[in-house]
Amino acid sequence: MDLHLSFGPLAALIAGILILAMPRLLNYIVALYLIVIGLVGLFG
Repeated sequence: MDLHLSFGPLAALIAGILILAMPRLLNYIVALYLIVIGLVGLFG
């Protein structure tokens, strides 16, 4: 059995778990996610 995990779904899973554990992290997680997606979009 070979598992291939891409960054997007893995990041979403970790973020979801962290938000459930500490809801105040939601703003930081969303902001960090948007920054990372923006940088990936700009620099490929």
